[in-house]
Amino acid sequence: MIRIVLAEDQAMVRGALAALLALEDDIDVVGEAPDGVEAERLVSQLQPDLLVTDIEMPKLSGLDLAKRLRDSGDATRVVIVTTFARAGYLRRALDAGVRGYLLKDAPSSKLAEALRDVHRGGRAIAPELAQDAWREDADPLTERERDVLRLAGEGLNSAEIGERLHLSAGTVRNYLSEAISKLGASNRIEAHRLARQRGWL
Repeated sequence: MIRIVLAEDQAMVRGALAALLALEDDIDVVGEAPDGVEAERLVSQLQPDLLVTDIEMPKLSGLDLAKRLRDSGDATRVVIVTTFARAGYLRRALDAGVRGYLLKDAPSSKLAEALRDVHRGGRAIAPELAQDAWREDADPLTERERDVLRLAGEGLNSAEIGERLHLSAGTVRNYLSEAISKLGASNRIEAHRLARQRGWL
């Protein structure tokens, strides 16, 4: 039996995924979480074979959660199921140790098949993304530049970003300037938009 924890912030989607997986004789959904922090707690408590998670979730993203599990040496394998059909996201997911990356519009039969592949030690990557992931430029942003850009995209100024990240406003401006330069953007808003488009935020 493949034991799974399911993490998805939209209750209807989470319920539909759980119901679909319950139809499979060899899959058992042992826990469901509406956010990344609860998912991490359930994985620690239940030690499932697989964590099936979305990317964008409250409190802790699916990518950050995957990184934490990898860094802690947790044996649970992570499979991302998302609407983000961007190679940049896939590259970041693979770097975080994710073993599967599937799109929500794929047929449900493909999901169960992919979960079995990952459980056996393989990988399951949406074929329409697999080739693009290695053709696209690598993410040039550092983790700190990404943090600063993300908050700039929320409309915070340098002082507010600095307060949130415990940095001086001058340091924040330096990070923003680096990110803008790396992305070939003319300002922080354009840099945020470009990074989002490429799946780097």
